[in-house]
Amino acid sequence: MNNINFKGDANMTRIKLFGVRNEDKAFIEAWSNKHKVEVDLDEDLLTCETVSRVKGFDGVSISQQIPLDETIYKQLHDFGIKQIAQRSAGFDIYDFELAEKYNLIISNVPSYSPHSIAEYTVSQALNLVRNYNDIQQKTAEYDFRWQPDILSRSIRDLKVAVIGTGRIGSIVAKIFAQGFDAEVTAYDIAPNDDYRSFLTYASTINEAIQNADIVTVHIPASKENDYLFDETLFNEFKPGSVFINCARGTIVKTSALIDALDRGLIKGAALDTYEGEKGLFPSDQRHTAFNDDMLKQLIERPDVIVSPHIAFYTDAAVENLIVDALDATREVIKTGDTRLRVNKIYKRRGA
Repeated sequence: MNNINFKGDANMTRIKLFGVRNEDKAFIEAWSNKHKVEVDLDEDLLTCETVSRVKGFDGVSISQQIPLDETIYKQLHDFGIKQIAQRSAGFDIYDFELAEKYNLIISNVPSYSPHSIAEYTVSQALNLVRNYNDIQQKTAEYDFRWQPDILSRSIRDLKVAVIGTGRIGSIVAKIFAQGFDAEVTAYDIAPNDDYRSFLTYASTINEAIQNADIVTVHIPASKENDYLFDETLFNEFKPGSVFINCARGTIVKTSALIDALDRGLIKGAALDTYEGEKGLFPSDQRHTAFNDDMLKQLIERPDVIVSPHIAFYTDAAVENLIVDALDATREVIKTGDTRLRVNKIYKRRGA
């Protein structure tokens, strides 16, 4: 544990942070000094074993992808905690019924660096289309020939399907359309008329992907979206297309994707998320008995690029995650609520 204190009066607000990484610390300290709030930094995750460390604090912020046991919700409530501030956009690890039972507000950081993720998405699409893995492998073997198997196409001549045109997807679509002069078709359950100047909305997801050379997905995890990309949907893909997922792992049925790759239906895939990533991304598995055979298979395939949920990982994103989460924590302590609350959205939608 690493503790940063801002010395002041005895009534100073105190916030406990779990899952703190080295790159977080400077931003946390700067925020602490600016707002005169005492913060305590803990590299461990919030678990049944560590929840006792919260006692005596006014607020809690965490960064993790592992669900919380009911014991944790109850302990936080008993310690007088009113909120858990998640330092990420995703909040599917939370049980909103338990949060309501123990009167806990759950907040997230919905938009910490959409440009970072959009840029990463486009770069991975370029890597797939331009056969980057194959070229690197040939070069490593000192094979410097120009051959048909590494011949590629210009992005300008390709059709792009963007599934989900929220904060990230809209930027991806704009980069492809205005940066590469590509034809962009999109699908979203709530089309945005402001984007029609650089994309065309399809009426169904199937219509959007059928003629696309590049399919990129930018939708949230939800019960409705679990395994949205399954055998049936992959069968609708244009032969030779590429697929990029920088959204959520549970959106894609990995076995169906592997089958589509094996059949040559999809030329390649770039995955920044994986359905079984919880407990793995981010972590160091170099000295463990790594037994996720499906992830091993993805990593070893030359037609797949795997990265550990890192598309967001820029200094701007890290700072925004810290600042927005701590601002939300301070807001709840002072006012009893926050604009970044997500469980009120859950209740309003009747999920």
